[in-house]
Amino acid sequence: MAGSRSGGLRHVLSRWWQDRRALLTAATSRDRGMSTAEYAVGTIAACAFAAILFKVVTSPEVQEMITDLINRALNVAG
Repeated sequence: MAGSRSGGLRHVLSRWWQDRRALLTAATSRDRGMSTAEYAVGTIAACAFAAILFKVVTSPEVQEMITDLINRALNVAG
């Protein structure tokens, strides 16, 4: 009787491990594209921020402010 119990327990544990492995494998395959999508959204956001920053820095008002700042710094130092 003890032999049949240990065989049954072994079968139950084996089945449990198989089920867990199947769940982990399925979860991994579902998330494979997720990081790629996140990188794509992050790249688009970074490009949009760079475009806005470029527009701001190249605007005449900002260029004038930067030029004035550089001129004052050079006049104070020299």
